Amino acid sequence: MSLETILAQKGTKIVNRWLALILETYPADAQRFLKKQKDHFANPVGTTLNNELEHIYKELLQGVAPERLSLFLDRIIRIRAVQDFTPSQAISFIFRLKNIIREEAGKEIREQELLNDFMLFESRLDEAALLAFDIYMKCKEKIYEIKANESKNQVSRLLLKAGLTCEIPSWNREPKEDNSAPS
Repeated sequence: MSLETILAQKGTKIVNRWLALILETYPADAQRFLKKQKDHFANPVGTTLNNELEHIYKELLQGVAPERLSLFLDRIIRIRAVQDFTPSQAISFIFRLKNIIREEAGKEIREQELLNDFMLFESRLDEAALLAFDIYMKCKEKIYEIKANESKNQVSRLLLKAGLTCEIPSWNREPKEDNSAPS
């Protein structure tokens, strides 16, 4: 039996444990809400986590296609980038999958002598973590860019309101053609 077959058979249990570990990174009240509220509109974070983890897991089983994996990671990382997570906390959920798989399928991996295959799978997880970190940094850069632009706009509006600056009228830099003949 291949590693992918074993992990596919145990997929639901592994993904559920993975989701539970991610939810533990949230405060107790948020955990309860994210676990119990099933309505997509009332709980977009919980729904996104649940859906995207399944997609990520399936993608990891098939092999890492960076463009596809990035799409699924992006939806989770965007959420975690705007929350109060450090970069390591935001992407640590990927590494947590290693321990879950060891606990859930470790016996079969040893019995079937699939340690080399498991090491390759762990390499896929490491690649996914690197992708997630890149996504996280792009999200943070965008957030800081938005904040900087908003601060500039606020200062500009305050200076304008206080009469300390004025708007410069726009003017056409190209000379107008004068069709009249010189006299």
